Amino acid sequence: MHYKLALIGFGNVARALARLLVRKQDLLKSKYDLTFSFTGLATGKHGFAVNPDGLDIQKALVLVESGKDISPLNISQPALSNVEGLPIPNSLAVIQNSQADMMFENSPVNYETGQPAITHVRAALNAGMHVSTANKGTVVHGYQELSALAISKNKRFMFESTVLGGTPVFSTFREALPAADLISFKGIINATTNIILSRMEDGESFETAVKYCQSVGIAETDPSGDVDGWDASIKVAALATVLMDTPLKPQQVERTGIRRITSEMIAKAKSESKRYKLVASAERAGENIEARVAPELVDSASPLYGMMGSSTGLTFRTDVLPDYSIIVSEHEGMMGGPVETAYGLFADFVNVVKQ
Repeated sequence: MHYKLALIGFGNVARALARLLVRKQDLLKSKYDLTFSFTGLATGKHGFAVNPDGLDIQKALVLVESGKDISPLNISQPALSNVEGLPIPNSLAVIQNSQADMMFENSPVNYETGQPAITHVRAALNAGMHVSTANKGTVVHGYQELSALAISKNKRFMFESTVLGGTPVFSTFREALPAADLISFKGIINATTNIILSRMEDGESFETAVKYCQSVGIAETDPSGDVDGWDASIKVAALATVLMDTPLKPQQVERTGIRRITSEMIAKAKSESKRYKLVASAERAGENIEARVAPELVDSASPLYGMMGSSTGLTFRTDVLPDYSIIVSEHEGMMGGPVETAYGLFADFVNVVKQ
């Protein structure tokens, strides 16, 4: 079978996904009799491209990474545009004209509204496409609507990459823990802040540690989403919304970032064999969810104590099993960045094909 793919957002994660798909294409063919082509690309700064017969993805990668526009990859514009003679104007036009079977949504996260990602996902499902996204906003602000729409269209709305990158969290509960009632979870779900705190323990200043994270591509030019706890808060909201079946917005998560953690505080904690960690947690309290993201001082008895660098992980408590933990340990050359997140999108694609 052949799948046509559209990529909405062509940043680090989407480009890593494109490269991963190309690298795995022989395996996909031999194991699943699956071939694919890229028929639609939408970028934030480098234009839009559509060709239902297939785009040259290698050329697209070169153009974007050299700062050039991808619109020359389009087929003749009048054949595609909604307004005769005009080029593809936006992401929605890419979705509408790509004739894709599956769309990957990776536009920048809007913590407060989930837009424009929700609109993109809605348009793709209405056009008969499966969807996979790493955009947490779609889950937090649109999970119920988009899941129902996917079911009505007999399509899949997948989002494994939204929390802990490519590590299976949602699929573990969906497939390995059916009907388990999640009571609480707690852990470290933002790798950037964990790297910053670990490097501060090694003597770096907060500013230097942030610049390091920016230099290796795991922190944005504006790091506030990470260091002020927004990224962790929206992940908590996504987990609670899906796994606890209770809609939760990031604004409902009690949130404190790490800006107030000084080098002196880190040094004092170290002298006492303790460490600061940005801890995310949620617990069911009757019909409500009490959720929190805040720095905590942990000692060596805590399972969080040994999670250094880019290590992340969660411990889940359910009504049927004792505490169940998922730990993603730091590994040389792998820092919880675009490649790992891209794998979650790739896994969503394979699972769609398998089913």
